[in-house]
Amino acid sequence: MKKFLNLFIAISALIGGLSGQVFAASKLIKVDGSSTVFPITEAVAEEFQKENSGIKVMVGISGTGGGFKRFGRGETDISDASRPIKQKEVDLARENNIEYIELPVAYDGLAVVVSSRNTWADHLTVKELKKIWEPDAQGAVTKWSQIRAGFPDTELRLYGPGTDSGTFDYFTEAICAKSGASRGDYTASEDDNVLVEGVSSEANGLGYFGLAYYEQNKDKLKLVAIDDENDVNGRGPIAPSMETVMDSTYQPLARPIFIYVSVQAAQKEEVAKFVDFYLTHAGQLVKEVGYIPLPDTAYQAALERFNARITGSVFGSKGATIGVKIEDLLKRKK
Repeated sequence: MKKFLNLFIAISALIGGLSGQVFAASKLIKVDGSSTVFPITEAVAEEFQKENSGIKVMVGISGTGGGFKRFGRGETDISDASRPIKQKEVDLARENNIEYIELPVAYDGLAVVVSSRNTWADHLTVKELKKIWEPDAQGAVTKWSQIRAGFPDTELRLYGPGTDSGTFDYFTEAICAKSGASRGDYTASEDDNVLVEGVSSEANGLGYFGLAYYEQNKDKLKLVAIDDENDVNGRGPIAPSMETVMDSTYQPLARPIFIYVSVQAAQKEEVAKFVDFYLTHAGQLVKEVGYIPLPDTAYQAALERFNARITGSVFGSKGATIGVKIEDLLKRKK
């Protein structure tokens, strides 16, 4: 029995040692941040790892704000972001000597959705969205009938991103005219899948998140068209789609999304290789996961920006920036 036990210990030690060697041989790239950008980065990571078995890419979803906190402390190599970086996040990175390269990877439309069982809300105006979501609505606007005459006198159940989400920042800036200005009495999560399940399970539910999450769950959600009320497009209510986002008729809820790469991390061969792969294959993979790819010239410009290690943000560290069209983004990046 003692001999068997000693043999077992020896084999266990050998296996443990080999496992440690395998783990040590694997190079690790740490990514965290936006749940909106997550499907893109995850798709890129899966394809990249097929060709680079010795490199592991870990992708988290702590929200844009949560990701920037980790990134600014030097805990991650790359930060997924559904809005440009804010000044307080720039300051944190500077405190820790973290330089960064801002790279646009796709364009996205924010989808306003209701349950597939909702038979009355086919479109909403920007003014109605503000009436629903502004801070003064908390505890006051609680029924659908308060939004528009003719809507049913039933409870309004709201779902939306948490305060660490870049989608939250962008939506509140676009709809309530101030980033972070929102009622607080709603079900919040940085995980868009939680919001999908919440809205789809409530006949009276309403929520918002990235368009790709609607595309993946359109069997149980209904898309709500948005009327910007300014007659910018002259077409009335517009639903988000690849076409309406690319031609800029879906406003004001369309935006570029990004990855931010640490300059220090980019010195590592595996990180540089991953970013190169990301920007080279993003056009194809972005579309596959339900987002709007940038023009090829934009990805080439981003790759040149990365290779030249051009640091900082072209958005002036102001965070959510409304009304940035694809052509505007290209001009800024030049």
